Amino acid sequence: MAIDKTLINKAQAILDAARNVVILTHMSPDGDAMGSALGMKHALCMSPAKQVSVVVPNGFPDFLAWMPGADEIIIYEKDAAKANELLEEADTIICTDFNEPKRIGALGQKMLDMVSAKGDAVNVMMIDHHLMMPERTLQDAANIVKIVEAASPSASQLVYEVVSAGSEIKSLDAATCIYTGMMTDTGNFAFNSNHPELYEIVAKLVAAGVDKDAVYNHIFNAWSEGRMRLVGYCLDRKMRIFPERHASLIALSGKELYRFNFKSGDAEGIVNMPLSIKEVNYSCLMREDKVTEAEKAFANGSKKKIKISMRSQGDRPVNMFCHDIFNGGGHKNASGGEYYGPLEEAVKLFLDNYEKYFLAD
Repeated sequence: MAIDKTLINKAQAILDAARNVVILTHMSPDGDAMGSALGMKHALCMSPAKQVSVVVPNGFPDFLAWMPGADEIIIYEKDAAKANELLEEADTIICTDFNEPKRIGALGQKMLDMVSAKGDAVNVMMIDHHLMMPERTLQDAANIVKIVEAASPSASQLVYEVVSAGSEIKSLDAATCIYTGMMTDTGNFAFNSNHPELYEIVAKLVAAGVDKDAVYNHIFNAWSEGRMRLVGYCLDRKMRIFPERHASLIALSGKELYRFNFKSGDAEGIVNMPLSIKEVNYSCLMREDKVTEAEKAFANGSKKKIKISMRSQGDRPVNMFCHDIFNGGGHKNASGGEYYGPLEEAVKLFLDNYEKYFLAD
């Protein structure tokens, strides 16, 4: 799983030369998106000669707002003018936790236009751990570096490998953000985490001063009453079990989410819960959301988006199901996608296709 040394050297040469840097990450940023982007920012900001900004397409969950530097993030939906200005001035763009421009909505088109206009005057670096589809990503070029390792548990781990290259992380803020991304994208090291080097990195981050217990409390012990009641409702009223394929499905409408005063991040972790049932090996969570301004370009006129999250156990992949049915992808045991249209149609797609992908035993 080690990154090719030639790629590391090229990435570090770009980072050394960078002066005006914009770091981008995907829509509805999760812990790994925030951890990889902010971790990279803090690592680069150890050099006073660099100006570094993080731009996200839309807002992030409240339970991630404590992360160092989160208060300085520019949200494209709220301040597109400022984000566009930073992109125009950038000599380096770093994309973390995504490798398809569509994953950042309208911001992706702005990035593509700017890269096309500037040519070799701007370097682009992708650091990601999702499957890369050639038709969906940037074309290869001398000024584009792609560090995309699907075997890696998190983009944050890849950021660590790029910025440390065997040495110690000198910024506690960077170490804290990177650890947060690694922890959240493995469900507190419960899946996609059977890699010795992951724990070697964790040991180095803790040695650098990361308070792993405090990070855990920030992420997992900061629930609202509404979120707790939503979890109970999902498990009692909404969870469907399909024993012939050891599968579970929870589908939540916008009306149901509104009932529980839903906020971004409140659904985090719910998809994992059915896997605690002995007979369940596949779990799917669908939730209805509004199409944002950043997504209208590819929503085909729909005002509703269905966010799909999937998890599985052992040698039972869900990434190809997400790729083929919901235009998504991800890891073997942790994947996702979107469907632009009614919730009922997304549920029907699941019901019509899960038996083709899920193992019966």
